[in-house]
Amino acid sequence: MIRSKDFKQMMIKHLKLEDITENEIEDDMALFGDEGLGLDSVDSIELVLAIEKEYDIVVDATAQYDTIFKNVNSLVTYINDNKK
Repeated sequence: MIRSKDFKQMMIKHLKLEDITENEIEDDMALFGDEGLGLDSVDSIELVLAIEKEYDIVVDATAQYDTIFKNVNSLVTYINDNKK
């Protein structure tokens, strides 16, 4: 079972978010858009690839991305529910 802190560290590393620490990313902070972390569509592709590589899961192409990629909590839940 992964923890949100570990996920945040992985996300910072893979997305090269050098100006932020895991402590600055709230678990319920929006990942995309101006009101949250500010990730964009390129970041979303890189994040999917990082999740699949790091956690040995396949992110379902038909998945509800708006729900799954809403924030750290929703992504950690998705990963833990789908991890082999």
